[in-house]
Order: sequence, then structure tokens, then C-alpha cells
Amino acid sequence: MDKRILSDVDLFLLDMDGTLYLGDRLFDFTLPFLAAVKNSGKRYLFMTNNSSRSVADYVGKLARLGIKADEEEFVTSSQATARYLGEHYPDARLYVCGTRSLREELERAGLRVTNDPDATDCIVMGFDTELTFEKLRDICYLLSTRDLPYIATNPDYVCPTEFGSVPDCGSVCDMVFNATRKRPFVIGKPQPFLPRFAMEKYGVSPRRTAVIGDRIYTDVACGIAAGCVSVLVMSGETDEKILAASKERPDLVLRDCGEIIPFLGSHETL
Repeated sequence: MDKRILSDVDLFLLDMDGTLYLGDRLFDFTLPFLAAVKNSGKRYLFMTNNSSRSVADYVGKLARLGIKADEEEFVTSSQATARYLGEHYPDARLYVCGTRSLREELERAGLRVTNDPDATDCIVMGFDTELTFEKLRDICYLLSTRDLPYIATNPDYVCPTEFGSVPDCGSVCDMVFNATRKRPFVIGKPQPFLPRFAMEKYGVSPRRTAVIGDRIYTDVACGIAAGCVSVLVMSGETDEKILAASKERPDLVLRDCGEIIPFLGSHETL
């Protein structure tokens, strides 16, 4: 696909870690790119699978990196998980293998969280940077002894850092699978829930929406599933070897988001 397709995009759904920054290091192109999107009259939203932080946490992190953002500019797997649970299991007591931020976000959505495995109606697995063996044991106990709904916020195997990667939610889910032979229902990317929610909210069609990120199996696959323009940036996890071996083919492959700036021309209303 020709890069000029980016000129027709009105809504940019942006992965963050590996796409706009890496750990606590903001990429040089990020601020000029975000400013160019806004100056063109178009819109961007930050869309992340990372459920270890609340939206308020992300607002604070971006502020420390020099990016001014408000909570309305985020679409997260935590939000999507809360929405899904509220629609399908509104009265369930949730055992959450996740951070305090994830638990609080679910509670703010009016959902009930419990620490008692025997009082659990539904299991939620997130990217848990506060993971303990006790939580793993409780999850395995519940999956082995009861037939409960089992929901995961995201399938990412690793989370990028300045030094490399650390295990993410998908890796822990694989570990639990090895013990229980149970797989979760996944909410975040590559499922299309996040971009669909954003497109519905702002009334933008899929081909006027771009999903941009550094991972093929989540970001690119999500864009494809939602019918959006899928853009892979090579600033994070994916390298040429991973790209060559992938069955998922993005619409565009860019070095980084800075390559989008020349295509941010005048805005046309849908």
C-alpha cells in the first residue's frame, strides 16, 4: 500500500511503549509527530495493551516524558476489560491477578474484586508487575477445580524495556496453561474491541483509521481484524527477521512514526 494512504487517515490509534517511547526514554520524533497530527486537524488516541497502569498513571507518565494528555485520549485493555465484564458479568466477584492499578480501575467501573478464591465467580489475568506465587497458585486452583470465566486483558508475551524485555501477560497465561490446560478469553489487541470502541466514539470509519504499533501479533493483527489501516513501526519489538517470518502483513512498514509527518496535510471532514 502506498504511504499516501496516510493522508486520508483521520484517527491515529497509537501504541505507546516501543512506538512513542521505550521505557522512560521518549523518542526524538514523538513530540513533532503528535504536534503535526493536531495541527492538521486530525485526532490521535493512545491505545495500549499494558494493563499494569491505570489511565491516570499513564497521564502522569506521559507528563513526565513531556507529553500533555488527558484521560479522554486513552483506549486501554483495562478499560475494554472493565467494559466487557460490566456487560457480561456485572455481578461477578473477580479474582484479579494484576496490579493494584488494574484492581482499582475495575472497582471504579462498579465491579467487585475479591482476594478470596472461594468467593470468586470470574478470573481476570492482567500484566501483573506485582505478581506473587500465591496469585499463581490461586489461579491454578480455581481453573483446576471450578469451571469459571477466565478473562485476560492482553496476550503480549513481553513488555519492552530499555535493557530488553520482561514477561508480559501472555507469558504468564502460557505458564498457567502448562499447569491447567486452560486458556483465557482475551480482550486487548489483537482482538478488535479497542479500535472499534474508538471508532464508534468518534464516528470514524475503519479505512479512515490507522492502528500504529511495533508488534505484529498484537498491533498489526488488531488493525487488520478491525478493518483499519495497519502500520508497523520498527522502533520497538519487531525486527526484520520477525517481520519476514510473520504471516500477518501490515499495510505499511515504517521506520518510526516520524515518517508519517509528511503525509499530515489538510483535514477533510468525513
